[in-house]
Amino acid sequence: MFFKQFYDNDLSQASYLVGCQRTGEAMIIDPVRDLTRYIEVADNEGFTITQAAETHIHADFASGIRDVATILNANIYVSGESDEQLNYKDMPEQTHFVKHQDIIRVGNIKLEVLHTPGHTPESISFLLTDVGGSSSVPMGLFSGDFVFVGDIGRPDLLEKAAQITGSTEISAQQMYQSIQVVKNLPDHIQIWPGHGAGSPCGKSLGAVPMSTLGYEKMNNWAFNESDETKFIETLTSNQPEPPHHFAKMKEINQFGMDLYKPYNIYPSLDNERLAFDIRSKEAFHGGHIEGTINIPYDKNFINQIGWYLNFDQAIDLIGDKDTVDQAKVTLQLIGFENVAGYRLPQSTKLTTSIHSIDITGEEQNILDVRTDEEWENSHLSQAIHIPHGKLMVEEIPFDKNDKIYVHCQSGVRSSIAVGILENKGFKNVINIKEGYKDIVKNK
Repeated sequence: MFFKQFYDNDLSQASYLVGCQRTGEAMIIDPVRDLTRYIEVADNEGFTITQAAETHIHADFASGIRDVATILNANIYVSGESDEQLNYKDMPEQTHFVKHQDIIRVGNIKLEVLHTPGHTPESISFLLTDVGGSSSVPMGLFSGDFVFVGDIGRPDLLEKAAQITGSTEISAQQMYQSIQVVKNLPDHIQIWPGHGAGSPCGKSLGAVPMSTLGYEKMNNWAFNESDETKFIETLTSNQPEPPHHFAKMKEINQFGMDLYKPYNIYPSLDNERLAFDIRSKEAFHGGHIEGTINIPYDKNFINQIGWYLNFDQAIDLIGDKDTVDQAKVTLQLIGFENVAGYRLPQSTKLTTSIHSIDITGEEQNILDVRTDEEWENSHLSQAIHIPHGKLMVEEIPFDKNDKIYVHCQSGVRSSIAVGILENKGFKNVINIKEGYKDIVKNK
């Protein structure tokens, strides 16, 4: 049997290629839109990709499952465990809707479908047995967003991203039952998760790429909480707010979108178009185009820019051309294909900054852009609180000419907020560089 994990750092997402060396057939699990890497590996190893499967309707990236069916003329397998409202729509002809204990075969490899709801109602996992390797016991579980290393999938995305009221509690109950079911599987089974550290699909995902069920039984909190009420309370509390693009991902992955296709961008001719400066925050504050928004192109790029994208609105990217081209491709992973042009950096606006140690705590017009949880833990009494992801859509309760001090926890999100406030016409924005953690430390 051939096995390879593909890990995308931009998405903190894992997909897989498994192949039967006797028959030359291969299958992709949870593919992204750009199939290039899977095809290159399959060609190099002498495989033909004949199938693909996915564990659930994803909320954090645009699935490539339809691309596999159309481009590679492969059979695809998706969950048939959902109701009519939430199930897959407009799927290709060669789609197979599978349910609990159905069997999928890739040559001499057997995949048993397990219905493991909780993250989403339709979530399934695939239990792999290498029959061609003369094994009669399963080797591992493609767990998708069900079991991660050190954590489990969040149950609240249908409610928070798709506005299905009351679904969080139901999903948490389903997750508890799903955990009880897989507890009965052998400890030796490997866990091949859909995400790692940095993904918003759970609270505290581990950075190790895979685990074993036995290890998770000993170390993962979800396997060690036997009280269902406490389990549900722990699972549903303090989940981070999902970026706004999650709702669009649910729509795209349920109904489909155009096939992935590379495209070129050229120098922008529209200086009024919304623009994102993808340089470091230090470079941005050292000089930028006024009203542009700083989202550094790093491992957090997707989760940050996802708060501010309108999929029907074209944007420009600001930075060197090579980095802009990389960022454009990364945005295609979440189905955003509306980068209209790029601009080279200009130093027309210098950010006014102040060190946290110089804040007296008595200043007026302080804007705290941290999360609700951070705000509730502690905050300056006179501060106004608007989480950074809501700044584009909410009214900012200051006069456009007020001196506004903006801070987050450590200085990253306040950097984003500076550009948003400028974009909204505020003229005197002061960035508190090190953030609230140093304001508190120095008092």
